[in-house]
Amino acid sequence: MEIQPKGMEEGEKSPESKDLLPSQTASTLCISSRSESVWNAAPRNKWDVYHKPVIVLSVGGAVFLFGVAITSLTCLTTSNGTATAKEAFKLCGPAFLSLGLMMVVCGLVWIPIIRKKLRQRQNYHFLQSIKSFFFNR
Repeated sequence: MEIQPKGMEEGEKSPESKDLLPSQTASTLCISSRSESVWNAAPRNKWDVYHKPVIVLSVGGAVFLFGVAITSLTCLTTSNGTATAKEAFKLCGPAFLSLGLMMVVCGLVWIPIIRKKLRQRQNYHFLQSIKSFFFNR
């Protein structure tokens, strides 16, 4: 058995062992890095690329229309029901309007961001092919 100094506990390792890295660590870090997998990924169809913003746009539009309906119903109806129910609808209508509008705007902003990333990926592949042409001679 190895005798540990009194200052070290069971879970701690000596400073020398912390500096030593296994030989596979450097290669696995490069292979498993997130940016490497993004750049080498196979091209996907448009639904795979744009499905999240389309879903956000659709849900946001539905919530916005629901808010429009609630707001218009509270403005058009007379006070034949309880006052608290009408007050609750008066508060919920604008809340749904703002939430739906926020989701629609987020979806609309998300699409140009995705397009920009796709263009950057295409430029990266083009530059890599030029680089490999000149340096692999």
